[in-house]
Amino acid sequence: MSRARPEPMQVVKERRDAALAALSTVSPYVQWLGVRLERHGNELTATLPYRDELIGNPMLPALHGGTTGAFLEITAQVELMWSRVWADIESGTPPKEAIRQPWPKVIDITVDYLRTGLPRDAYARARIIRTGRRYSSVQVTGWQDDFDKSHAAATLHFKMPHPRHG
Repeated sequence: MSRARPEPMQVVKERRDAALAALSTVSPYVQWLGVRLERHGNELTATLPYRDELIGNPMLPALHGGTTGAFLEITAQVELMWSRVWADIESGTPPKEAIRQPWPKVIDITVDYLRTGLPRDAYARARIIRTGRRYSSVQVTGWQDDFDKSHAAATLHFKMPHPRHG
């Protein structure tokens, strides 16, 4: 008895990258911010490229707090969706079909502004603390030049949508 040949790694990689690209285009706001997502295995890092429009206080200058909070929220939400669609993507479901399910909704968000967001690119990585059928908790760390010197952190709670049927 012979086993089925595994897919070539390049095919798997292309499917994963296509799913990640599809996740980053679901919201016009995400597109306007220019958030980019990068994948290393199943770990995601989000990048918020610097633009002058993102400055909230031109006297310092400092990134707008709302932009920073939104960036952390986007990172958390994408991480949750990535964890939800990973099995579908790995089983060969086309990426656009895999992400066509309802997104988790934010119940609450707490943002800790730890340092001034400087006029440069920002990065964020999320970690799912708990996920269940109805509720998920996610922590996000945002940094600029040095991961160990976070400029912002957030804890988010999400209401999870009912799984799709059919």
